Amino acid sequence: MNFLAHIYLSGEDTPLMIGNFIGDFVKGNEYKNFPADIQNGVLLHREIDSYTDSHEIVLESKKRLREKYRHYSGVITDIFYDHFLASNWSQYHDIELENFTHQFYDTMAENRQDLPDRVNYVLHHMKRDNWLYHYRTIEGIGKALYGIS
Repeated sequence: MNFLAHIYLSGEDTPLMIGNFIGDFVKGNEYKNFPADIQNGVLLHREIDSYTDSHEIVLESKKRLREKYRHYSGVITDIFYDHFLASNWSQYHDIELENFTHQFYDTMAENRQDLPDRVNYVLHHMKRDNWLYHYRTIEGIGKALYGIS
């Protein structure tokens, strides 16, 4: 659920970004139902998750949250990491975070037909409350967690 990081790591490649963004919503071999360039994004998403989920720092972060939040510790960790990325955005990207997020939402709207229904539902709420931009604040994280729940 570290949406901002996945989008950022897609660079300027729109189909790769779409696939990387929808990765959490596409299970098993369902990714093969998408065009090849979007499939590559889903596979990139899985590679990123595989790397981060086995990284000792991420494992320690999840461990700190596991007792209280159980199986949600991974989702919460992902959102916290997006918070750190959003809070320090200017160190990683030349485009201001708010402009970047609006460009992302516009791109996704232009490609709505390629998205699973559940993604379109989440995107509606994500855009309405601009989760990605508001990840930079504690209040924004709270709203995103509430929205995901």
